[in-house]
Amino acid sequence: MSDRAALLKGIRAWLVFFVVCLVLSGATAFPLVHELRWTEEALRSLGVPEHLPALMEWIERVRDGLDTADAEYPFLLYGTDWLAFAHLVIAVAFYGPYRDPVRNIWIVEFGMIACAGVIPLALVCGPVRGIPFWWSVIDMAFGVFGVIPLYAVRKKIKRLEALAPYAVPPLASSA
Repeated sequence: MSDRAALLKGIRAWLVFFVVCLVLSGATAFPLVHELRWTEEALRSLGVPEHLPALMEWIERVRDGLDTADAEYPFLLYGTDWLAFAHLVIAVAFYGPYRDPVRNIWIVEFGMIACAGVIPLALVCGPVRGIPFWWSVIDMAFGVFGVIPLYAVRKKIKRLEALAPYAVPPLASSA
């Protein structure tokens, strides 16, 4: 396998991994009410309340808030539907660098900027919304861990770009 083919394979593997994580992260925003109920039940069955009472109190508070919103103000949950949709749309954008990494490196860089933006958002909006700091740290971890595959992809794209002349092999036809 040539260097170019190996780089392209690595780029595409990292992008698929990132897109799968993005889609899963977005898809979990649709069933929040049920997920929180399941999470609370699972944590109770594992004995978490005795070991991490602050975590259980937070989970109970969030679940109670979601239950109330779902029962009395279901339109509020429409916002999380849009959050999920945004994740899915952003995931689709990464088809560009999958198809032609050098030409579409800007999408990878945009993703890296978005990951970096998670940190100030969590630090500013978390306290404003009454989110415990330790939970904001969990949110910030999504940005930190999200940038890792994108950084690896960007490095590989730069190496691919340096191999002149550059031409992307066509994607396998499904027809």
